[in-house]
Amino acid sequence: MKKYKVGYTTGVYDMFHIGHLNILKRAKEQCEYLIVGVTTDKLVFYKNKKAIIPHDERMAIVESIKYVDQVVPQENMDKMAAWEKYKYDVMFVGSDWKGTDKWNEFERQFDKVGVDIVYFPYTQGTSSTKLRDVLDKIMKVDSVPAR
Repeated sequence: MKKYKVGYTTGVYDMFHIGHLNILKRAKEQCEYLIVGVTTDKLVFYKNKKAIIPHDERMAIVESIKYVDQVVPQENMDKMAAWEKYKYDVMFVGSDWKGTDKWNEFERQFDKVGVDIVYFPYTQGTSSTKLRDVLDKIMKVDSVPAR
């Protein structure tokens, strides 16, 4: 029997990589039903970034993963509003957020409603930021006119 009934996690899932898969797999190992919020293009843009893969395609990618039971759009950063809508009993997040003011506050809020936060170790060696940096370098090389 799994420790939790309903789990929830979110992410942009742009340029899906092994770190994303690791979080989803580890989350599903701990809960019977896993809901995954995929950040909308509008919310990504609000964070001063632009997703390379459109939201509907990112939703389809995440939805096809066997560890995921339900995919929903993440339209804002309000985790309590998501809890009110989906009634999960655990939230899964990367350990890079542990100890931040934002997540310390989420811990206080979730404690009041009996929701655990489980922090998973960050996958070393890969990240969407690194992939984006490599793509940016490639695109700059490709755009330099030949002499």
